[in-house]
Amino acid sequence: MNPGARLNTPDQREQDRISAFALRVSDFGFRISAFPPLGLLVAGGCVVLSVLRPAPMEAAAVTPYSIVVSKHNLSVSGPGSVHAATEGDVCIFCHAPHSKTGQTPLWNHEMSSASYTPYTSSTLKATVGQPTGASKLCLSCHDGTVALGMVRNRSTPIRMLNSTGPMPVGRSRLGTDLTGHHPISFTYDNALVTADGELRDPATLQQQVRLDRDKQVQCTSCHDPHRDQYGKFLVKDNSASALCLDCHTPKFWNNSAHATSSAAWNGSGKNPWPHTSGKTVAANACENCHTPHAAGTKPRLLNFDKPEDNCLVCHNGAVATKNLVSEFNKASVHPVLTTASLHDAAEGPMNPGSRHASCVDCHNPHATAGGAAKGTGLSGALARVKGESIGGASLALATHEYEICFRCHAETAKHSSSTVVRQFYQANTRLQFNPGNASYHPVVAAVKTAQSRTLVSTWSGAQQMVCTDCHNNDQGPGAKGTGPNGPHGSLYAPLLERNLNQVDFQPESASAYALCYKCHSQSVLMADRLHSKHVRDQQTACSTCHDAHGVQTQPHLINFNTLYVTPASGRIAYTDQGGGHSTCTLTCHGSSHNNKAY
Repeated sequence: MNPGARLNTPDQREQDRISAFALRVSDFGFRISAFPPLGLLVAGGCVVLSVLRPAPMEAAAVTPYSIVVSKHNLSVSGPGSVHAATEGDVCIFCHAPHSKTGQTPLWNHEMSSASYTPYTSSTLKATVGQPTGASKLCLSCHDGTVALGMVRNRSTPIRMLNSTGPMPVGRSRLGTDLTGHHPISFTYDNALVTADGELRDPATLQQQVRLDRDKQVQCTSCHDPHRDQYGKFLVKDNSASALCLDCHTPKFWNNSAHATSSAAWNGSGKNPWPHTSGKTVAANACENCHTPHAAGTKPRLLNFDKPEDNCLVCHNGAVATKNLVSEFNKASVHPVLTTASLHDAAEGPMNPGSRHASCVDCHNPHATAGGAAKGTGLSGALARVKGESIGGASLALATHEYEICFRCHAETAKHSSSTVVRQFYQANTRLQFNPGNASYHPVVAAVKTAQSRTLVSTWSGAQQMVCTDCHNNDQGPGAKGTGPNGPHGSLYAPLLERNLNQVDFQPESASAYALCYKCHSQSVLMADRLHSKHVRDQQTACSTCHDAHGVQTQPHLINFNTLYVTPASGRIAYTDQGGGHSTCTLTCHGSSHNNKAY
């Protein structure tokens, strides 16, 4: 017999028919050049292969993204660490040609009977309940309560290698606590878009992002269980968070640093992007901070458990140029490392409840960008943040730096221990800087009368200043250092850019009053008899007489430190006589003055 001749037998004709049919099946995602004798079942667009008897198989031409070469192939040929011991069917773990329960799409895996704890947060506008639809099908494996080999059309469970029961513990095993995972099984409609304010119209969603027949977001909105072209079975490439941004439209995002920066991790410290393949800030985009699964900070779906770690993992010099971590270990700091967990994204601008300091109280990660402040406006780092106006009104978007500071240092400010105990106590800085006061540093408005006599040449009497001219990093650019800008931490309390002695009986020097001498000329002040006598000769601190923010009823920022100034004749009084002259009634350094003239 010619060895090349084909046998026209029933077995041969059946094998040819099966092979020809299989080559035309595109939904399965791969092509096989030659089949051994196979049983072929079509279920819900999926071809179920069942080996009838062993026979040599020629080399198969499998597409690189087919389910066959993915972890969802749990058959004996599966490439993952967990797969069947002998079962050859690929689709049987999910589908069967005939479903006993009628669940679509011809579902075959045993369902979980677990009760789930759904995702929740204070800013969530959707109604999320128990998983439904495709999500419940996915969870029959991914919640870890049902053995992978438990299928309905087998009398006994399929025996698996490397897993005697449910899915092994890992990121793919979601568990029944879904509070750290992106919400599922909720209706995505125009009402939700309106309520949320940062979601796309469902009618404009990209073709790959699918809502189910009830217009609900399910696992299959982001994941295609049959195709792993983009990794993690995503329905599209999520570089630069393209998949996230198909639904989410964060305000001001497109021009933010987190959307555009080409900064990369230098390899030091903790990996800032532990679950992505992106190599730059722009490539990671949303996932610089967020993760859709197994979140550390659950209500915000943030990568790490401590909210501040999600910022500092990059802003420690490993990705961002400047190292902020060391700033929060200084003597005087904003207490981000100890109070950030008290922040809630739904809280009002006035920082109600437990006072705290969180990175996002001052910075909007969806809007922060480069660029220095212009005049008394905001720098790019402080862009698009809530605030409080000088009149005490809540502001959705602050336009001046002081409006951000007022969120914590105005109505909600509390008296704290200090070396300065004032004659006229006022903890509310908004009221201290009120332009209606008798005197104030020109933060909110320029001073009423230009007073340039004592100012250094770089300042004019009509010029306004900002809070961070005084409260800033002692090693920052304002202090002629190379450290990061901003009031994160300082060697000098209370978060002062330069040293300011606030205790009497200390020698006067350029370093002792460096903060005052930043704007006020040391030589001019020490040439003045009043200042030279008190500050240089009697070693009285500037803060013993002056309150730097402002005083409602007293000119020249006069608000005595009552640790050193006590009554004389039953009172403490300062009277401005005009023309640079004044009188004092008080006891200071053991000397009593009764209407003493200066």
